[in-house]
Amino acid sequence: MDVSRPNIVLITCHDLGRYLGCYGVDIETPRLEEFAADGALFENHFVTAPQCSPSRGSLLTGRYPHVNGLMGLAHGDWELDEGERILPQYLSDAGYETHLFGLQHISQDTDRLGYDYVHSEGNLYPGVSPTVHQANRARNVASVVSGFLERGSYESPFFASIGLFELHRVEEENGRFGFDSDHYETDDPDDVRPLPYLPDRRGIRHDLAEMRGMVYDVDDAVGTLLDALEENDLAEETLVIFTTEHGIAFPRAKGSCYDPGIEAALLVRGPGIDAGVRYDELLSNVDVLPTLLEYVDVDVPDDLDGRSFRPLLSDGAEYRERERLFAEMTWHDMYNPVRAIRTERYKYVRNFWHLPAVYLTKDIFASEAGRMVRETDGVPPRPYEELYDLHESPQEDDNVVFEPTYQNVRRDLSRELHEWMVDTDDPLLDGPVVPGDYDEITTWAHERE
Repeated sequence: MDVSRPNIVLITCHDLGRYLGCYGVDIETPRLEEFAADGALFENHFVTAPQCSPSRGSLLTGRYPHVNGLMGLAHGDWELDEGERILPQYLSDAGYETHLFGLQHISQDTDRLGYDYVHSEGNLYPGVSPTVHQANRARNVASVVSGFLERGSYESPFFASIGLFELHRVEEENGRFGFDSDHYETDDPDDVRPLPYLPDRRGIRHDLAEMRGMVYDVDDAVGTLLDALEENDLAEETLVIFTTEHGIAFPRAKGSCYDPGIEAALLVRGPGIDAGVRYDELLSNVDVLPTLLEYVDVDVPDDLDGRSFRPLLSDGAEYRERERLFAEMTWHDMYNPVRAIRTERYKYVRNFWHLPAVYLTKDIFASEAGRMVRETDGVPPRPYEELYDLHESPQEDDNVVFEPTYQNVRRDLSRELHEWMVDTDDPLLDGPVVPGDYDEITTWAHERE
């Protein structure tokens, strides 16, 4: 096989962040640690949005959510703008056979995505029915992909997008959102290391202990997929990427532009990738698509927001490091307009609405962990500006936006964030951004006839 056009396997999962042993968390994830040892691990990979669809849309288009149009959840009133091209379409044009396994979360219309083959039903939203929920669990998806590889029912080169359900919370009979502890192995809450950015309370430990069962299944599924590639003599000619779309489903993480919300794992293994290397350069998930296109020798469009980090992976190649990256949120289950800029040392957050101190998505609000912090995080007001010195306050709990010694930093980052919004035609600069059902909001029943 021509190694310039290797097979590509992209594995994504929900709500994982970097909660893995290979990122220093106190959890055993041996197959992903083996993956990292055989390839490259990126320490400072962040996403454009701390929520599913907008972040996934950026991963697959190389463009920010407010640029590609996907500023909210795909099962709500948001879709990619007409004409937006995504990774399977680029690869199909380059001669790849494209396959979707498990979940996707960027369009209501699977045909819109342009995959040659879709191997799963109900691939949009993880909680639509018990049947779909079961079919898209990590172990089940890994089994389907393994069978596909064993049968050899594909043409090379192929692209396989593999979407795992885990670590998405599920709604239980009592209305609480947990991690389906009846289906997964769980840990003892007393043995779990607390999250550094949250108080050490029983409900938070309880949810962490439950969540870890899902992490174990993700790790096992990744191992199954790697074994299947090896057993079918595909490992040496396949680029494998493992990532997720945002941080874990806990307060101050998912739904938040603080680091725990926009952090994401990124592991890459394949031809030409040095083994056991850890990179600490700032990366955004808009950078993944141009990197993949350059990796397989496909022209990178000029209108992408991301930049390729392929030179970073090549000995002797010149790579211009990112000095800053951007993140945003507009709509989730409510309006939460936020824009943020992050450098190696500072995070500047601009909030555009009168909102609670920390936005809690529905699944977090109705969880045990959410119940532990509602009295402090779930109440207004949130400041319109936040500035954090990440060296002095890595947990982003000391807002220094009004301190005299930080005023130059404040002005510089404010200017850079505003210039980015102007350069990318961010609609938020023109006022509140409304969802697709705005016509329904503004019309009256007595006028509809």
